[in-house]
Amino acid sequence: MVKWSGRIFVFLGIGHTVLSLALVAPEHAAAWFSGGLWTPDEGILDMSPAMSGYWLGIGGFGVPLLAFGLTVLWMQRRGLTPPAFLGWTVLVWAAANTVILVLSPWILAVVASVLYLAGVRRAARNAAAPVAAQAVLQAVGEAHHFDVHGRVRGEVDHRGGHAGRDEV
Repeated sequence: MVKWSGRIFVFLGIGHTVLSLALVAPEHAAAWFSGGLWTPDEGILDMSPAMSGYWLGIGGFGVPLLAFGLTVLWMQRRGLTPPAFLGWTVLVWAAANTVILVLSPWILAVVASVLYLAGVRRAARNAAAPVAAQAVLQAVGEAHHFDVHGRVRGEVDHRGGHAGRDEV
């Protein structure tokens, strides 16, 4: 689930950035690189088409969403569980935008956020089981002279060496 959420975020980030730049950069890129965005004639509240194009394209959310998706995939490949607060943050942001812009790709960000949170929850649940089992084995082992692998302390390990007391 986490992998699919990362893929959807990458897709949204690339799609938004590429499509918005294809639509607005040909007409407004010259204004972006001329320094004109630093001193808008219309003020900050009334954006010019060049300023709107900038915020739709390269200044928008596409690149950070791409970075977020790539980070999620990077963590997933290494067996790391991403933090839930990021999923909740993106979910609230995407849900608000889905309500405002009903017929838009924001619903994909909602779906990706839900997959992300479900994957994080599943990973946390799966990670807790081995820890609990190991704690029980260790408690039983201390009472019955077993190590955490279930072998009698001092027993010869068939792979070579002694098990139990020699291991840290």
